[in-house]
Formats: sequence, structure tokens, C-alpha cells
Amino acid sequence: MSQAMNRINLQAACPCGSGLRHVRCCGLVLASLPAPNSVRHLAPLVERAAQAQAQGAAEVAEQLCLEVLDLAPGETRALAVLYALRKAGGQLGAAEALAARIVALNPNDFWATNEIALLLLARGALAEAERHARNAVRIAPENPQAHNLMGMILTEAYRPQVGEYHYRRVLESSGRRDAILIANLAWNLKSQGRMAEARALYEESVAAAPQVLQTLLGWARLEEADRRFPAAMEALDRAERVAPDNPSIRLTRAMVLGRMGETEKALAVLDDVARVTPDGALGPEELLAKGRLLDRLGEYDAAFAAFTEGKAKSRALSGHAYLADPARDIAQRLGGFFTAGRLKLLPRAGVREDSAQPVFIVGFPRSGTTLVEQTLSAHPAISAGDELPTINEIAALMPRMLESPLAYPEALAELWMGDHRDDLDLLRDHYIRRARQLGAIGAGVTWFTDKMPLNETHLGLIALLFPQAPILHVLRHPLDIMLSVFSNQMTHGFFCAFDLESAARHYALVAELVERYRAEMTLRYLPVRYEELVGAQEAGVRRMLDFVGAPFDPACLAFHENRRYARTASYAQVAEPLYDRSVFRYRHYLRHLEPVLPILRPAIEKLGYRID
Repeated sequence: MSQAMNRINLQAACPCGSGLRHVRCCGLVLASLPAPNSVRHLAPLVERAAQAQAQGAAEVAEQLCLEVLDLAPGETRALAVLYALRKAGGQLGAAEALAARIVALNPNDFWATNEIALLLLARGALAEAERHARNAVRIAPENPQAHNLMGMILTEAYRPQVGEYHYRRVLESSGRRDAILIANLAWNLKSQGRMAEARALYEESVAAAPQVLQTLLGWARLEEADRRFPAAMEALDRAERVAPDNPSIRLTRAMVLGRMGETEKALAVLDDVARVTPDGALGPEELLAKGRLLDRLGEYDAAFAAFTEGKAKSRALSGHAYLADPARDIAQRLGGFFTAGRLKLLPRAGVREDSAQPVFIVGFPRSGTTLVEQTLSAHPAISAGDELPTINEIAALMPRMLESPLAYPEALAELWMGDHRDDLDLLRDHYIRRARQLGAIGAGVTWFTDKMPLNETHLGLIALLFPQAPILHVLRHPLDIMLSVFSNQMTHGFFCAFDLESAARHYALVAELVERYRAEMTLRYLPVRYEELVGAQEAGVRRMLDFVGAPFDPACLAFHENRRYARTASYAQVAEPLYDRSVFRYRHYLRHLEPVLPILRPAIEKLGYRID
């Protein structure tokens, strides 16, 4: 690159939108910062910027901050003022970059750590948000704000049992029953399926603060999830009086009407949402919900158009796109490591006789794993673990736990060392301890389920940790899976579901990896076809229970009477008796699915399905 081009790049504004030059913002090398004492003369300008911001003179405050930070890009007070200005202006990407820089400069700054965690939570980056929230608790272990944030993040990350601990810490330390905190704890308990306890807390919160919209919406969602639809509508009526024409209220009302079978009324409510939004258009969630309702009415072309628009808006608003390179890299490395030759040299963990054992229900999102879990967990000897994150956690923790300089899966090579031969037992015990902590292991049960989507990516690790554990791989026509993935919001699988083609590519990638696992190693593996389970329910249930080792129980045939709340997008479907309207639904959309046929055809043929 020429010197002239270098000069141009040095002067370019930072793409994050902070208003600073790139070299003074996201391109900043922290090691190049001047010593703090050398920029003391700028302190009066920083003070003037803070005063201007406090007085509402945003333009003056902004200009002063930009001048200071161009000379001293490590001036944290100026960064904080500019952060507040960008956040107030809705420039959240810039705000996040500025908060991250404050944290990088001062890792013990509680305010900045808390702020960046909140921003990351708001955009759904839960793993990054949790990392900062944990640090906030480390910095201020008695601070209620830190524990409340941990409770929020862990609840949204499907670990509500641990989140509950942090909410209750806030209640204990504050000594008062704050209405918002009580509502947060109610949502947490709802996520655990503890509906009666959650309902009592919502009643308490609304009695103390009847005008809080989010509390009323949360209460309505609780009643909808608990199949108390009139109570849900009553909560929505109360919310409507607080915030007439609110789009979130309309979306929730449409969801309730849809579950009540009032499809056309639900569509009318959604269409009315556009009237009350600032841009006169539906958002991503509303568009996907509209598409699902149109599908019920048989308006398939209109439904697919709604799905397409909804996904496009999701991509634009979230900034997410399929992480194709990381996905391909881990699949190639897993397939390359778990070979028959290596597996002969690797030990296996022993069986914990003092604990319930896991049943791994694996499969691509929307393949029917929730139906299988709801069916099995109706059995008195099997408790539901839902989507346990623990296998992924172990994969991330493994290098440290095995004292390896290598990443997963290569870190498993440490098991060839004499002082690490028993370390799989440590990883197994970590899994069981976490499963117990997350409420997966019910009292007196023999088995518990783990249905984390795409755990089939880690079949090699699962077989090392639990060589006797049953693995139920739920299969479904790949085109039906693609259609269902495209009609719902999800982030599993390296964000593959934000686009139809990327979802198909990830499906093919995972299918190839599973085929490799099955060719290279012995697995206690049972394929379960969704279509066969729907078509011959009792035979399918008996086959699964026999494979697990549990006696047949008729309760498993009435899975829809299982009052457990399934924390997935399928929670409403598994509350209904078994139906076959989703079998080969792709046929209505075949012309729309043509772009992914070349990608999926090999997998479709290997599984014995047809395209017709």
C-alpha cells in the first residue's frame, strides 16, 4: 500500500460511527497511548464536555469530546461522555465500541462493564454479554445491579435456575420488594415452568406498579404458555389501557388468537400492527408470525413472501450472517480428529452409578427433538433437561481442564499422557454437576434428557464422556426442516438460519460430519424419523423407550398433557395432540425451495427421502 493510501486511511472516519478517526477508535493500538500525565492539560476540556452534556448541549459536548479524543484517545472520561451521546442518539454500534474501549483501558470500571453487558444483551449477543456481566459481579460482588444483570442474561441464555440465584441475591440485599425485580423473577420462574409461582409474583408486581407495560406483557406470555388464553387476553387488555396501539401488545395478542384457533382474527391484528409502527411496516417477528398464520390458511405463496421479508429484516437489524468459515473449520477438524485409529488409543469415561444418566436427543433445529423430549419426559423415570449448554461448555473449557496448549478437539490428545488418563471422568463429572445445577435431574429419576440442537456435531465427545448413553437422532425430511427453520427465529448453528441457503449448507455440513462419526466409531445410536413417529406413534414410542431401557408407559402417548413448559419455539405445538399437518409440508413450497435442492439432494437421497 502506498504512503498516500496510508495517509488516507489514517484520516478516515471509523466505520463504527463514533465520529472519531479510525486510527483513534477501532484501529487504535492501546500500547501506543501516551502516559496519562502527558495529557493532563486536556482535563478542563473534558470537564466542559461533561457540563455541556449535563445541560443538554449535545453538539458542544460532542465537538469537545472529539477534539480531546483525537489528541488523547485513552481519555476515559471523554470516552464516557461520547458514549452517552451516541447511546442517546440511538447509535448503539458506536456506543458499544466506545464502552468496550473503556473496559479495555480499565477492566475494573464497573459502570462501563455493566453498560457494555446491557448493550450486548439487547442485541442478543448472550455469550459476550455474560462474559462482561460475570466480570461486573467480580468487580462488585455485593452490587445489586450486577446480580440483576446476571439474572437477566442467564434467564435469556436458557439457564434460569442459575439466574434465579442472582435475582434472589438482589432481593435479599435490597431488603425491599421492587416491582420490576419481582417481574424479572416471575419471567425467570416461568422459563423454569414454575407457572403458579410466577403468576403469584406477577400479581404482586402489577399490584405495586400497575402501569408497567413489560410486566403486563410478561404476564400475558405466561398465561399463553400455560394455555390459559382468557387470562392472557385479560392481561393484554390491561396492557392496552397502559399503552394503546403498542406493536408488542398486538403481536402477543395475535399469538394468543393463533393458539386459540382464531387464525383470521390473528392475521387482522397483525395487519393492524403496521398501522401503529413508525415506518408503517411489520418487524421481523411480526412478519414470521404472519407467515405461519398464512400457512395455516393455505396461502403458501404469501406465507413464504412474509418469511423472506422477515428474515431479510432480521439480518439487517441484527447484523448476523452465517459464519461459514468457522463452521467449516470446526467440522473439518472434528472429522479429522475422531478417526478409528485415534479412538483406539483414547480412554472412555466410566459410568456414574450414583447419578441419573443422560439421554441425548440430537437433531437439526425444527427436526422434532422437542416432540421426542416431551414424549419421553412424560415417563416417570425420565426428567426433561431441555437445551443443556454443557457439551458446548466442556468443548470450550477442555484445553484449560486438560492443561493443553491445543484447542478442542485436538486437546483430547492430552488423554494419551499418563497424568491425564482419568481426565474424562472429570469432564463427565462436570457435565453431571452442571446438569443437576440446571435442574435437569429430577428427584428419583433414572434418566434425564439433553436436547441441545446440533449436539450431533459433538457425537465423538459425547461417546467418550458417556459411552453407554443412548443417542436418539431425530431425522425429518430436510426440506421440511428448511421450511420450518426459515419460518422461525433462531441463532443456533453459526447463525445459519438467517438465510435459506446458509441453513441448507449448514445442514449438509452437519449431515456429512454425522456420517463420518458413524463410520469411524461405535455409537449407541438410534435414528428416529419424525414422519414414522407421527404415523405410528405407539410403535415409535415403544421403540424409543426400549432403546433407552425404560418400560413402556401410556403417559408417553399423551405427551400433550405433559404440563412441562418446553423452552423452545415448539412449545405451542407440543401442547397439542399429535398431528400430521407438518409432514411433507414442503410440497406446498417446492418452487420456493428450488435454490437449495442441489445443496440438500445428497442428504435427502442418503436418508431415503424423495422430492415430490
